[in-house]
Amino acid sequence: MNKVLPSVEAAAALIPDGATIMVGGFGLCGIPEHLILALRDRGTRDLTVISNNAGVDDFGLGVLLGARQVRKMIATYVGENKEFERQVLSGEVDCELVPQGTFAERIRAGGAGIGGFFTPTGYGTVVAEGKETRLIDGRHHVLELPLRADFALVKGYVGDRLGNLVYRKTARNFNPVMATAATVTIAEVERIVEPGEIDPEVVVTPGIFVRHVVHGGRYEKRIERLTTRPADTI
Repeated sequence: MNKVLPSVEAAAALIPDGATIMVGGFGLCGIPEHLILALRDRGTRDLTVISNNAGVDDFGLGVLLGARQVRKMIATYVGENKEFERQVLSGEVDCELVPQGTFAERIRAGGAGIGGFFTPTGYGTVVAEGKETRLIDGRHHVLELPLRADFALVKGYVGDRLGNLVYRKTARNFNPVMATAATVTIAEVERIVEPGEIDPEVVVTPGIFVRHVVHGGRYEKRIERLTTRPADTI
């Protein structure tokens, strides 16, 4: 079985308007750069995007927001994206902010087939509004429901033609758990190898979770930096 697609454009063509997509990455680390750009270029619209954050204004998911292709974001923070902030405050984009640990667990629950879980995080805040609560061992908890998506776009370092994936360092963030929580997972990788070339002991995402693999080519791999003092004083 060969799961390799010919291009990121062919992968983007599988995603219809109105789809719900999970997009891996943390900040700008480990994001499927080329799949995001292919979606932008294709003009796919009315997307619900589940991702830790929305990138920055001109990179990552920020390019989809800038092109007005996102209808709703489910994320953990607005971050450094001024356009995302503007669209949220103006009501142009629906936004559901989720505590980061709850966000990760909701995705894990979606991949594991768990119907929901109780967490103390968010009790007594706007996060708990409209949700079932329960007193457990003397502590109030909030019922959180799983997150699933039509498509998961994840970024791997090496993948084989069967869809087995290895991640590199910090890029192993939300990518593995998102790969389990979508109907169709598309993995963008830096290198494609033949089956058997990846040591089974280092496979993080088994191929059973991956429907398609695509080679991403060259990467910009931007890094978010916050400078608080002149470099010569550090």
